[in-house]
Amino acid sequence: MLGDYPLKGRRASEIAAHIEQGVSSGQLAPGTALPPLRDLATELGVNPNTVAAAYRLLRDRGVIETAGRKGSRILPRPALTPRDQIRIPVPPHARDLSDGNPDPALLPDLVPALAEAARAEPVLYGHPAADPGLLALARASFEADGLPGGPIAVASGSLDTVERILGTRLRPGDAVAVEDPGWGSLLDLLPALGLRPAPVRLDDEGPLPDALAAALAEGARAVVVTSRAQNPTGAALTAARAEALRAVLAEHPGVLLIEDDHGHGMVDQPYHPLVGAGSRHWAVVRSAAKAYGPDLRLSVAVGDADTIGRVSGRLRLGAGWVSHLLQRTVAELWRTDAAPVARVAAVYRARRDALLGELAARGIEAHGESGLNVWVPVPDETSALAALVQRGWVAAPGARYRIQSPPGIRITTASLEPADARQLAEDLAAVLGAGGVGSRLV
Repeated sequence: MLGDYPLKGRRASEIAAHIEQGVSSGQLAPGTALPPLRDLATELGVNPNTVAAAYRLLRDRGVIETAGRKGSRILPRPALTPRDQIRIPVPPHARDLSDGNPDPALLPDLVPALAEAARAEPVLYGHPAADPGLLALARASFEADGLPGGPIAVASGSLDTVERILGTRLRPGDAVAVEDPGWGSLLDLLPALGLRPAPVRLDDEGPLPDALAAALAEGARAVVVTSRAQNPTGAALTAARAEALRAVLAEHPGVLLIEDDHGHGMVDQPYHPLVGAGSRHWAVVRSAAKAYGPDLRLSVAVGDADTIGRVSGRLRLGAGWVSHLLQRTVAELWRTDAAPVARVAAVYRARRDALLGELAARGIEAHGESGLNVWVPVPDETSALAALVQRGWVAAPGARYRIQSPPGIRITTASLEPADARQLAEDLAAVLGAGGVGSRLV
């Protein structure tokens, strides 16, 4: 069962730490079955409750999964081995199209905004947590998109905000409906919190209503949906799809709804909210990373008073607040339209469309309605990626983003000039063979 890695420890924390060490070192492989509670307790000479507590710690940390009589085993992708470690080395001759970054040339100059932010009075203990100017801009933006009024929280990026929101309602063992393929960092976060991802298939218009309904019927207590620029497929909610999803959510008013609108500020698709009149617990999150730069770790979230109140209260007990220098910088960039949405979105759209057009001309299915990436279904990720590297291109393996969905690769087009799209498409067509047809997204 455990091979040459005998477990040790007298206390729950010691047993858990020893198992974590084995996972981190690679001596306990993903999927390895752990001994039954009583067997391990007898082997270690401890009370079975001690082993049960150790297994609970590991489950809550996203290292193992427990399935009742089926026993406990190391997760297929433990939190100790996050998905972003699944990387392909970039040879000197190759171009890296795997990172998901915005084009640095389209990011604004931060110096003027930083200088303006630094002129304000220093913030001391006891000062309000959120900058009034940033709150006003965020509130106007949310209201313009038809969202219900509500309090606003400021946190350190989308993932930080989502984590804090999930912590307001869920307990270890709860299921969260997530897009599949979906954001790899979120798929890593859930097991680290002791939560279970419930995969929801999607197409270019967003999550499929029937798939979401099935996940909710099976007991998912929260839903995370990407409004636009979905990572990795580029899906964007349409008005019709949003209406259909609202109808599904209306049947489950107690479910926590989180909308991740990280594409705000750099996409030209309209925003279609999923929040309905009957939504009890909800939040919409917008971050500065894609429009202004990934190092600007800041996001704003509007939601119902109870959820946002809990997030803000917990933030006060920990980090306290997000730096006001950072808040004021983002507010100044937002206020001055330092990265004009129309111009930036047009450039990203042209680059996506150039590659999509070249791939379509060669009979290759691909997806990229919005955002920075194009998703290409392939029969086998490993062989496709290896062959592309030989031709000078590095793409991201779809395994970073998938739970049950078919294989694919993600190509970041943010900095891919249209002139290069033809060569990439030709190389990909050669890799995929005649017709260039891979497995479908849905």
